[in-house]
Amino acid sequence: MAAPLEKVPGKAWVVTFAGTAVNLCLGILYAWSVWKIALLAPKGHSAGEVMTGINQGWVYLNDAQATWAYAICGIVFAVFMIPGGKIQDKFGPKVGATLGGLLLAAGCIVAGLMKSYTGLVIGFGIMGGIGMGIGYAAPTPAALKWFGPHKRGLIAGLVVGGYGGAALYISFLGKWLIGNYGISGSFIILGIFFAVVVIIAGQLLAWPPEGYVPPGPPLVKGAPKAAAPVDWTAGEMVKTAQFFALVFMFIGSSQSGLLIIANATPILTKAASGIAFFVANAFLLASYGGLINASGRVTTGLYSDKIGRTNAYTINCIVSAACLFLMPAIIKSGNIFFLFLAVGIAYWQYGGGLALLPSFTADFFGPKNLGFNYGLVFIGWGIAFFVPQAAGYIKDATGSLNIAFYTSGVLLLVAVAVARMTKRPAPAGEVAPATS
Repeated sequence: MAAPLEKVPGKAWVVTFAGTAVNLCLGILYAWSVWKIALLAPKGHSAGEVMTGINQGWVYLNDAQATWAYAICGIVFAVFMIPGGKIQDKFGPKVGATLGGLLLAAGCIVAGLMKSYTGLVIGFGIMGGIGMGIGYAAPTPAALKWFGPHKRGLIAGLVVGGYGGAALYISFLGKWLIGNYGISGSFIILGIFFAVVVIIAGQLLAWPPEGYVPPGPPLVKGAPKAAAPVDWTAGEMVKTAQFFALVFMFIGSSQSGLLIIANATPILTKAASGIAFFVANAFLLASYGGLINASGRVTTGLYSDKIGRTNAYTINCIVSAACLFLMPAIIKSGNIFFLFLAVGIAYWQYGGGLALLPSFTADFFGPKNLGFNYGLVFIGWGIAFFVPQAAGYIKDATGSLNIAFYTSGVLLLVAVAVARMTKRPAPAGEVAPATS
């Protein structure tokens, strides 16, 4: 094995930002509320009614239906992260990223051409979810292999920040495309665009050369603790309590953000019902959320390298839980400043969790098998989609999301308790160190 380098080569940063570019396409899921508001029956219309004009051929959906394509996409995404991780580990990141991106692109085009709820489920939900799962599994493990454990939080944050940041431009672009080319045109045009980007960016992803050793941390007091000394296989990992703890932590941190993401545009429409600008531009909350989501990933990853993964997770989740408990009162008050603040914190915490969990997985079980191992941990993210889906039924039954907000806040606090009790597993013969 070669000696560690003094600094990472330029190729490491090319891989990192190419992975960010791939995720900027895969992240259409986070802009779903823009399509949801277009699919929901407006005042004076009812679910099942055929649309007219530029969206001729589509029918209006109820809240639960308009959430199902989003939820199915997320669940399928999580399931296909497992084979996606295997593809990355066996064939390399180029294959996984390109294949996944093209499947998502094809799914968007199918959804646009079918002009139906079934088309949304098959195209966006199933094909899109498969593409996201396979594609998302490739960039982060590839980038992390180039860097030492003291940089894992930052690098994971940068790569997955693309997925969160996608809503920043897709929300605006999707709103504009729907207004000018209809729901079908928006899906088809974005599908073509995604195909072009992932083909180019995917070819820039690569593993380090055989024997590569990343630079270590500076030898100063307070430097981060060393990584796990053993690379665990998936079979070994799933026998540990820590694996199940990480899955639950993923459920906890993800479900609250997914609840807000699925309803961001309708929430602003309701809270700002008396402000014409926000009613006409309700997509702004989803776009703003994309910016905060991406920022939360990068910044949480950065400060988790300094204060520890568990401390970062705890701070993010507790503050976000407080905002969820206050959300019904904020929406009722119509205070736009506090709405953007509370939603921003929810997006920040959610994005931070998606930077922390791959870093937790690498810290606990080593980087060698990270693609497959993280794919298994990622199933918690897919399970978390049952919360926004249940919220859709709650809203249809009660007329509000209040119960869903309270439940989500409680789940966050339980996840914090689990995180505080979970330490890195020790291989046979080693005593596990305390983990901050």
